[in-house]
Amino acid sequence: QVQLVESGGGLVKPGGSLKLSCEASGSIFSIYIMRWYRQTPGKQRDMVASISSGGSTNYADSVKGRFTISRDDAKNTVYLQMNNLKPEDTADYYCAAFFGPRAYWGQGTQVTVSS
Repeated sequence: QVQLVESGGGLVKPGGSLKLSCEASGSIFSIYIMRWYRQTPGKQRDMVASISSGGSTNYADSVKGRFTISRDDAKNTVYLQMNNLKPEDTADYYCAAFFGPRAYWGQGTQVTVSS
């Protein structure tokens, strides 16, 4: 029902900023809870940010105050603005859409924070 395509990953220096985008197609975007996850080798995939259909947001403690999730329903797109990036933020980042028991995942985009 939903296809997700992420973009915006890359290499950034510590303290820098990066903005990820995730564009959805194939369904009604506005009704879904949208989330960003990240995963590094040997670790589980953890949620970093979530936004509801009504705009309510939640963040992992590790990114609170540095990351901002937002959505533009007219463009079927969710964003993750990442500021004051740290080397520990290096990971593959995935967007996901949820509606009831259903979950849909993007292919992931690499973020590397290094000097």
